[in-house]
Amino acid sequence: MCGFAGVVKNTPTNYSRFSNLASSSKSILSRGPDFTGFWSNEDIELFHNRLAIQDLTQSGNQPFHSSCGKFTIVFNGEVYNFHEIRKSLFSSFTWRSETDTEVVLNSFIKYGIECLGLFRGMFAFAIWDHSNKKLFAARDRLGVKPLYFNLSDKEFIFGSRPLAVNLLKEHKFKQLDNLALKTYLESGYFPGDLSAYKGLRKLKPGNYLTLQNGILQTKAYWEHTQFRPKKSESYKREEQLIDELDELVTESVRLRMISDAPVGGFLSGGIDSSLVVAIMAKLNPGKVKAFTIGFDNPKYDESPHAKDIANYLGVEHYVENLGTNDLLNLMPHFVSNYDEPFFDSSAFPCLAVSKLAKKHVTVALSGDGGDEVFGGYHYYSLAKRFDQIFKFPKFIRTILSKALYSTGNHKMMLASKAIRQPTPMAAFTFSRSICKDFGQIFSQDYQGKHRMQELAIDFDKGLTGNTAEKAMRFDLTHTLPEDYMQKIDLASMAFSLEAREPLLDHKIVEWGLKLPLSWKIRNGTNKYLLRKLAYRYIPKELLDKPKMGFSVPIAEWIKGPLLPWAEKRLHDRSSFQKMPMLDQERVIKLFETHQSGGRDAHPVLWAVLMLCEFIHRPNS
Repeated sequence: MCGFAGVVKNTPTNYSRFSNLASSSKSILSRGPDFTGFWSNEDIELFHNRLAIQDLTQSGNQPFHSSCGKFTIVFNGEVYNFHEIRKSLFSSFTWRSETDTEVVLNSFIKYGIECLGLFRGMFAFAIWDHSNKKLFAARDRLGVKPLYFNLSDKEFIFGSRPLAVNLLKEHKFKQLDNLALKTYLESGYFPGDLSAYKGLRKLKPGNYLTLQNGILQTKAYWEHTQFRPKKSESYKREEQLIDELDELVTESVRLRMISDAPVGGFLSGGIDSSLVVAIMAKLNPGKVKAFTIGFDNPKYDESPHAKDIANYLGVEHYVENLGTNDLLNLMPHFVSNYDEPFFDSSAFPCLAVSKLAKKHVTVALSGDGGDEVFGGYHYYSLAKRFDQIFKFPKFIRTILSKALYSTGNHKMMLASKAIRQPTPMAAFTFSRSICKDFGQIFSQDYQGKHRMQELAIDFDKGLTGNTAEKAMRFDLTHTLPEDYMQKIDLASMAFSLEAREPLLDHKIVEWGLKLPLSWKIRNGTNKYLLRKLAYRYIPKELLDKPKMGFSVPIAEWIKGPLLPWAEKRLHDRSSFQKMPMLDQERVIKLFETHQSGGRDAHPVLWAVLMLCEFIHRPNS
């Protein structure tokens, strides 16, 4: 795992950004503390911070130049099948290292853009073609690794993080993207190519870009629509499908255990992480280290479940129990590493478990991705109900909506608003929104702009099938990369730890996308097939315990230890002058309602507070 950034000059000049490169490099040093390399010519300037995982010698340092001297690469991530690809390329090149970086570079030299189809892994990289003065950059299929960029008349700047890109600019980003911020306040993240700043974009998952003569082009090389549910899969025997999935997951875990640095696994006690650690233990019995964070508050503590599973699997188990103050002490790490507004408070326990794991290993496998691919979230069962309700004529839905609203029950009132949405997918995004019925906090000019609703309706175009399947795909292509993968990438990189996600191997994802919904949600059981696979490794009675979620008591924090900070931020008029989409007085009123116990509004209030904190951040 690493971090990089660079500047491509649209016209060759003698100016140098070396001081900017140095500052940019320092801003993401934790992503790669083992070596920092700089390289430049009249057309391009690059830096790379390396976290050494494969080939721990100097041979793997970057920027890395091809043996022919015509190409230079900066690479973040891992290509797990690089040994296999290297064998097929071996006789065509003179090799200078044992790294996957060199395999990626030589694959591009031989196959061009088609090389992307070869790679199993997580990656963001950029390759400079010296002869043609052309940049090629790509992001992995599921968006595990980030890549940001900005194009101006003078130059093209790109990098692993927004702050790294901003520090490279001659004139820093000043103008916030108000519609992007509105989208963030609805969803908790920046979907698609959006970011907090106007002019700063993300390369979308499964996309590549080319830049030549100042002309930028982006294109998808992988899309979920290439893989449709197959009716024939409905008729297969359950055991046959579990065998297929077992083989796929085992191979994926095996590949992700390849490392020249120590490897362990995160273990929460849930289905996904338990399955990953169980297969690690099968492949490397008696030598697996697993890491769990426990909480003093039993309402949030899953460590006893994880301990039972670790004991059953016979893995070396490390647990650290945290109290409120322990989590609050991670706030400086959160503020310094999450360099865009970030709502997801489970970043705190992610930071904690990464800090614990780094004491023992350099690589940790996680269970991320199982819910989106195999139907784990309860929202997907709700999406099935939306399909049934939206079959009724609109006037029937209106009557039903009024009846639900008249109950005065909070959940019924939210259901009332959900079924008033224009489509089932819009109803799903409403149910997933952190705003829901708190739209009064937006200023008059932004009241009618429902950004996530628009995104969901646009996503729905051209898709057929049930809303639950569409909802999983929406989460897979939007929420997963730009919320959950951002969270784990930044939390692990804050402590120079590489996190790997076996369940997001594209072969598993593509297999899952072809599965009919009946193998994902069956008889009221979510994540049916993956759950059945997990039972092969771990007794059902150990796994089937209530899932608490990897969360922290934000609602209590902003009433207690974080109250002075929250009040200071929400009463700062200078912050809200930069956020015209929000009505400060209405936000303060909602905050007071939360404090009095009238409504629990902590999700949207936390999102607002994170936005305020971002505005006060240096260099933002």
